[in-house]
Amino acid sequence: MGDRRTALITGSTSGIGQAIATAFAGAGHDVVLTGFGDPGAIESLRARLERDHGVTVRHIGADMSRPGEIEAMMRSALAGFGAVDVLGNNAGIQHVAAVDEFPVDKWDAILAVNLSSAFHTTRLALPAMKARGRGRIINIGSIHATIASPFKSAYTAAKHGLAGFTRSVALEVAQAGITVNAICPGYVRTPLVDAQIPDQARTRGISEDEVIRQVILANQPTRRFVGLDELAAIALFLASDAARSITGAMIAVDGGWTAQ
Repeated sequence: MGDRRTALITGSTSGIGQAIATAFAGAGHDVVLTGFGDPGAIESLRARLERDHGVTVRHIGADMSRPGEIEAMMRSALAGFGAVDVLGNNAGIQHVAAVDEFPVDKWDAILAVNLSSAFHTTRLALPAMKARGRGRIINIGSIHATIASPFKSAYTAAKHGLAGFTRSVALEVAQAGITVNAICPGYVRTPLVDAQIPDQARTRGISEDEVIRQVILANQPTRRFVGLDELAAIALFLASDAARSITGAMIAVDGGWTAQ
């Protein structure tokens, strides 16, 4: 494989993760896809990325709520590629409910997938990164890493935790040639967002169209969804040598939301 680098992106069989994985394949990285979905569609994606970009692409369908499966995934990736040069922690799930009605199992699952999985992948990727003297860890946060919204207590808690984790690890590895940053998008039209629209409508007693206009995009001054291509381009930049002095950063891509 020579000097070719490997990118492992969690939750990359759809949405933001798939866009980022596709961008890294296009830039010549070998790619490890993770996530669930229709097996035929995942294999089609894997084969297309290999064919179109001349790189090696593997899929490992680990359950990101289970530390043992995460460890097995990382062992497999490290054995196959020698190191994970770019680690993208993107896997996420969501549930919308009032805190006094929030299902305990949903709380536990959101914290496990959205926060704890990043701890497990990071701790397992770092030794090989340190040995090579270079690494890039890119966490996909959210605008909810810095602000809150009602009915999203678990998601907000997890993303706030991911922001703190990002900053702390960035300080630990600052002299090791490794950067750790978080991309914090506003609303992106992904399956995760589409899935919460009916939940928001039911919780708030309004239509789904009203949820998009009055809830989802109300605080996003551009009044448009953030593009998947925008996030993928930022991830590629953060993985480049030009971004070697950017670490511990929360990069807001929110259409001006936090400028208000």
